[in-house]
Amino acid sequence: MTEHAVVIAGGGPTGLMLAAELALAGVDAAIVERRATQALAGSRAGGLSARTLEILDQRGIVDRFLAEGQKAQVAGFAVTRLDITDLPTRHNYGLALWQNHIERILAGWVAELPMTVYRGTTVTGLAQDETGVSVTLDSGASLRAGYLVGCDGGRSLVRKAANIAFPGWDASTSNLLAEVEMSETPPLGMHQTAHGTHGFGRVDYEIRNGEIIYADHGPIRVMLSEAEAGAASEPTLADLRQALVARCGTDYGIHSPTWITRFTDATRQAASYRAGRVFLAGDAAHIHSPVGGQGLNMGMQDAVNLGWKLAQVINGTSPETLLDTYHAERHPVAARVLRKTMAQTVLQRPNDERITALGETIADLLKMDEPRRRYGAMMSGLDIAYDLGAGHPLLGRRMPDLDLTTDEGPKRLFTLLHRARPILLRLDGPGTIDAAPWSDRVQIVETHYAGPWQLPGLGDVAAPTAVLVRPDGHVAWVGEGGEAGLTDALTRWFGAPRAA
Repeated sequence: MTEHAVVIAGGGPTGLMLAAELALAGVDAAIVERRATQALAGSRAGGLSARTLEILDQRGIVDRFLAEGQKAQVAGFAVTRLDITDLPTRHNYGLALWQNHIERILAGWVAELPMTVYRGTTVTGLAQDETGVSVTLDSGASLRAGYLVGCDGGRSLVRKAANIAFPGWDASTSNLLAEVEMSETPPLGMHQTAHGTHGFGRVDYEIRNGEIIYADHGPIRVMLSEAEAGAASEPTLADLRQALVARCGTDYGIHSPTWITRFTDATRQAASYRAGRVFLAGDAAHIHSPVGGQGLNMGMQDAVNLGWKLAQVINGTSPETLLDTYHAERHPVAARVLRKTMAQTVLQRPNDERITALGETIADLLKMDEPRRRYGAMMSGLDIAYDLGAGHPLLGRRMPDLDLTTDEGPKRLFTLLHRARPILLRLDGPGTIDAAPWSDRVQIVETHYAGPWQLPGLGDVAAPTAVLVRPDGHVAWVGEGGEAGLTDALTRWFGAPRAA
């Protein structure tokens, strides 16, 4: 039986991001992935949010994604696009980039790190005890791990085997999504009819001045609403053809599908993200309608929250209780996304003038600057605030990427996070705050910052005198002229002080 500190079930964006976080901390982790290669048939999800781009920037790899994607204003609520260009972040935009490319780039990064990947196999069972988890594979082999993380999608076997409840709401709408060839060119773009929303778009496109310009050749991505929700069978080309004829009066000579799938607005969330030594992340922990484009991004953010905590417990830096903060912090984030996603799904339903009137009212409200900024920050993930207690507005929020002045010259805050190590910024002069007993695990940086302190959705906040930043980029403690509470924060998040 091969042993690892962590086994990750699923090598999609969530699993890859978690694997990289663990590898950066020197943890022996392994991915179990059903695909023989990282290749993903079709394009699937289509972009990265501003906060996810910040996370990739924190690890020094965002340029890999920016080089292949297209910057665009992708944040939106229902059918209302939200301009976030005035939010205080270097990445005041989203990135249009299909999931197959996102996975390929992430996999390339993971390949540069010490990591084991078991391909062409899946997890079929698990049994945990006080010291670890035994994981069985469909190949007949077994793995042993200190911890198992299910990143294996909405039908997660890990979640089911760990007996974690998945309460929520059944589907009320259903859509077919496919990548196909067509003999005739359909009307490209999104179309709202009495039967619902449908759309066509070339897989290859450019964004020019905020507008999508499609290529004049190549595969076509099709989305069609279905008349009824609840079909359990896998969709076929015949199903897609029938739905096209019903909606458009023609099938446009559809043929040669790359892939066909069905998505619904079924909305569910794991009752707990942890069962002993088993954790859930990404779609294994939460599913919802893809409206708003937050699913892939939320999964990657789950991974970054969990990774450093697992690493510190495995490396002996922190007690096991640190792992309880994963559910405490990430469960409310997903719960909010699920509620907002359900609201957006309702606003897009056809044939109800009352809903149409409500949607028009909300669209009018979101044209106002304050609601636009608030919802723009929310839909782009920039306003996430973990409940770390009362205090400065920075506490629990993502740390801004400041241009700092240090003894070693100018530095961006995010560059200090490339190795996923926490930071204590001392902004009011050398030696004013003593964190020496944690200097073996916390970077202590004496610096100056003369610019404004601004938070997306909130605006200007008071300048702190010191800030403790976690490896995931969230603020664990804020100094306001003293060091009250610092020792407790350092101990809570980064373990007991080193013995003198």
